[in-house]
Amino acid sequence: MLRTPEQYKESLRKMRPNVHKFGELIRDVTTHPATRNTIEGHAQLFRVSLEKDTQDLFTRTSSFSGERISRYLSLIESADDMLANSRMKRAAFNLTGTCTGGRCVGWNSINAMWATTFDMDKQFGTDYHGTLKEWLVEKQNEDISLCGALTDPKGDRSLPACEQPDPDVNLHVVKHRDDGVVVRGAKVMIAGAVAANELFVLPGTKYSEKEKEYAISFTIPKDAEGITVVEARRPSDTREMEDGFDIPVRKGGITQGYIFFEDVFVPKKRIFLNGEAEYTVKGVLNFIAPYRSAIGGCVAGQGDVMMGAAALVARANGLSEKAFADKLVQMAVNNETTFGVGIAAAYLGKKHPSGVWLCDPLLANVNKVHVATLPYETKRLAQDISGGIAETGCMPSFKDFSDEKLGKLIKKYLKAKSSAETRMRAARLVEWLTLGAGVPGCMHGGGSPDGAKLIIRGNLDFGKLIAMAARLAEIDEKLEEPPKKK
Repeated sequence: MLRTPEQYKESLRKMRPNVHKFGELIRDVTTHPATRNTIEGHAQLFRVSLEKDTQDLFTRTSSFSGERISRYLSLIESADDMLANSRMKRAAFNLTGTCTGGRCVGWNSINAMWATTFDMDKQFGTDYHGTLKEWLVEKQNEDISLCGALTDPKGDRSLPACEQPDPDVNLHVVKHRDDGVVVRGAKVMIAGAVAANELFVLPGTKYSEKEKEYAISFTIPKDAEGITVVEARRPSDTREMEDGFDIPVRKGGITQGYIFFEDVFVPKKRIFLNGEAEYTVKGVLNFIAPYRSAIGGCVAGQGDVMMGAAALVARANGLSEKAFADKLVQMAVNNETTFGVGIAAAYLGKKHPSGVWLCDPLLANVNKVHVATLPYETKRLAQDISGGIAETGCMPSFKDFSDEKLGKLIKKYLKAKSSAETRMRAARLVEWLTLGAGVPGCMHGGGSPDGAKLIIRGNLDFGKLIAMAARLAEIDEKLEEPPKKK
C-alpha cells in the first residue's frame, strides 16, 4: 500500500527518539528545525507517488504481488528500469533541490544483495535469498523509507580491519545466537538517516577469511535498541535553522548521519550475509555499478536547479541570462554528460541470473569520475553568474531583514531590478546549492574517484588494445610488458 506524506511522517513520529543534534535529543524529527526539511523532502516523494502525472515514474508494479509499489522498493530488472532510476533521481532533485538518500541508497542496497544472496545460496546452499525476498515483500506492502548504510569509520587506513587497535571501527559481529547476531560498531556519513524507517547495512569493503566477523549484511529498524544517530550537516546549520527565507528550499534539505551500533541484536530473519567473507567484495561491486550509473541523474538534477537559480539571480539583478549564454550552456553540458554516461552504463549492462540488472562497470565508474569533477564546475559557474551576493555569503539574516528599523535600510540598498526580498531569496538559493547544506556528496558520495579509477583500470584490456594498434601499424614484433622491478 502506498503511503501518503502524512502517513510517512506519522510513522517517524511513532519511532523511538534516537536522533541527536547539537547535544540535544530530537523528540520529533518531523518538526525540529534541524531535521524537518529533510523529512519534508522525503515526504514529497510519497506525494508524487500518488499523483497521476508522476506516479508512473515514482512507482511500478511489484514483481511479487502485482500491486503498485514505490520504485524505491522494487527490483531493477532491465535497462529500462535503470533509465527510470536515473530519471527518477533527477526528478527528485528537481522537486526538492537536494538529496533524498533516505530512499535511493536503500533501494540500491536491495538490488545489490539480491544478486549477492542468489550467488551465495547457489554456492553454499544457504537461504539468504529467500530471507531477503520475504523481508522485501513485507516492506513493499508497508512502503517504508529505507536508508542504505555502507561506510565504516575504518580507523587507520594503513591497517586491515583485523589489525585495528579498536575492532569497532568496522561494524562487526560480537556474538552469535541461534536466533540472530549481536553487532557493534558504526556506519558514518549516511545520507538521509534521519528520514528512514529502516537501515539496510552492507559491508563497506572487501574482507578476508580472517575477518569473517566483519562480513555481515542485514536490515534493522532505525530505532532498534542500541542504535543512536547523530545528525551531521554541512556548515550552514545556523542560517538554515532560522525561520524565514534563509531556508530557501523548504521542500528538502540534505542530512548526513553517524549511526552507532552498541551491541544491537539482529534477528536471523533480517540477515542476508553472515561470515561469507569472499562475498563482501561482490556485494560492494554489485552496489557501486548501478549507484555510480544513476548518481549522474542526481547531480544533473541539482545542476538543473543551479542553472535556473543562477538565471533567476541574473534577472533579479537586472541582467538577461543571454549575457551568460556560454556559461549556462556549459552547465547544461556538464549536466547531460553525467546523465548520459549513466544511461549508457545501464544499456550496456546485463541481466544477472537472479533477475536484477547489472550496469556496465567501466562506464559506471567513468561516470563516478565525472561526478567528482563536473558538478563543481557547474557550482562555480552558478556563483559566477549570480555575483557576489550569492558567492561571498554577504547577506543579512532574515531577522535583520525583518527588523523594523534595520530592515528598511537593507531593503532599500538590496533592491535591484527586483525587490530586495526576491533578490535575496534567489541569491540565498544559489548560496545554499553551492556553498551550504544543499551541496550533495559529489566527490566521495558513492565512493572515491580514486577507487573508481582503480575499477576502470581493472576493466581495461591493454593487451587487446595494443594488439589492435599493432595490427593497424603492421607490427609483428612482440612487445611484452616489462617485469616489475623488485
